[in-house]
Amino acid sequence: MATKSELTQQLGVVVGFDDPRADLEQYRTPPELAAHLVHTADLQDDIDGRLVLDLGCGTGMLALGSALRAPARVVGLDIDPGPLGLARENERRVASTAEVSWVRGDATQPSLNPQADTTVLMNPPFGAQDGNEHADRGFLESTSDLADVSYSIHNAGSSGFIESFAGEHGGELTHAFQAQFELPRAFDFHTTDTREIEVEVFRIEWN
Repeated sequence: MATKSELTQQLGVVVGFDDPRADLEQYRTPPELAAHLVHTADLQDDIDGRLVLDLGCGTGMLALGSALRAPARVVGLDIDPGPLGLARENERRVASTAEVSWVRGDATQPSLNPQADTTVLMNPPFGAQDGNEHADRGFLESTSDLADVSYSIHNAGSSGFIESFAGEHGGELTHAFQAQFELPRAFDFHTTDTREIEVEVFRIEWN
């Protein structure tokens, strides 16, 4: 099994969005954060031999990180067809041997019915745009129906909301850790070339 550092290097070839959409909060998940999340999930036996779903997969960073371990199968789901094309190109760059499928669909209303032990990994929109507040809630609602366990990235300070949501939907928050998320300049309203924000990653077991 590749070390976390080696996984970070492997994911460094995954390209981001050609024409990101602000309304979908399309940002490339940093390889370092993706590798840390995937490595942590693997240490918890949440990837090996399981179906892994990446909801709102974008160009495939988390899906492909999982594919470089030993899943039974990986599915990346995204509503925007453009990034799915890039995800397929990234799959060739990463050259994993796992079975990976790229599906166009709405992560808040997924037409998926997994019949296997399922782990969801996701970097949902934070709801930072006007009119898009609490956008991560829909992703979590889907996850509660699909997954046995999930890992998701959220704004720092979300632990109260996540713990409450999990409890209301038959889940249990088991792990949380803080991380840095580097945001490169992608939209006209960005005023710096890059900035880092504090995020939190949560592991939830769903009943």
